[in-house]
Amino acid sequence: MKPLVFLHGWAQSRQAWCHQFEPFADARFLNLPGHGGSADAESSDWLDSIAEQLPDEPAVIVGWSLGGMLAIQLAEKYPERIAALTLVATTPRFRAGEGWPHGSSDAVFQGFRDAVESGSPRALNRFFALMLHGDNLARPAYNQLAKAAVDRNNRVSDIGLATGLDLLAKLDLRNTAASLQLPVLVMHGETDAVVPATAGSWLAATIPGAQHHIFSSCGHAPHLTQAEEFNTILAEWWQQQ
Repeated sequence: MKPLVFLHGWAQSRQAWCHQFEPFADARFLNLPGHGGSADAESSDWLDSIAEQLPDEPAVIVGWSLGGMLAIQLAEKYPERIAALTLVATTPRFRAGEGWPHGSSDAVFQGFRDAVESGSPRALNRFFALMLHGDNLARPAYNQLAKAAVDRNNRVSDIGLATGLDLLAKLDLRNTAASLQLPVLVMHGETDAVVPATAGSWLAATIPGAQHHIFSSCGHAPHLTQAEEFNTILAEWWQQQ
């Protein structure tokens, strides 16, 4: 099978894939620049930084949220390096605006900006809670996930936070998504409070031949909160590539 590479989302780290480490033991789990202890980089250098860590042969990229947006860009810039994409809780444009009703609200984005400006771990903790909003998790289950999925020894850098937020604010990949010519699986939580599920539906309808799976009663991180179903779907699809 083709090599598998995982890209996490904003303000998180490779540890967010903790429930995928064992089922996909041979995969590469990368940290975005400034995240999980990796070096900072200018936003214009993020794609090259990620590309340097890809396998020599074409890879299947699993991108979550901002990681999914970066995966779409990688497929455009390095088509010979990317064999297929799995886009998890991904949107072609993060913020809502004219002609794009499927983006995050101003309130959600302002919460992200507040987290960057305050530099407070509590602000990032609130963002983690927002990601899992809609999963109806009991407090013990939530605490267990927060402990397992967050790298507390390598906090995201201030530059990493700000640069990632700048990418979320500026990227508009609608034309790029429509021009993709490779296998794509779109997975999204039905009750995602960060990226509306309609953004995933738009991607699935726009990308030629894309497959689509919706997780019921699920927020922004199906790989964490519905890991067994997520892993099964991903493994079956990956084997077909």
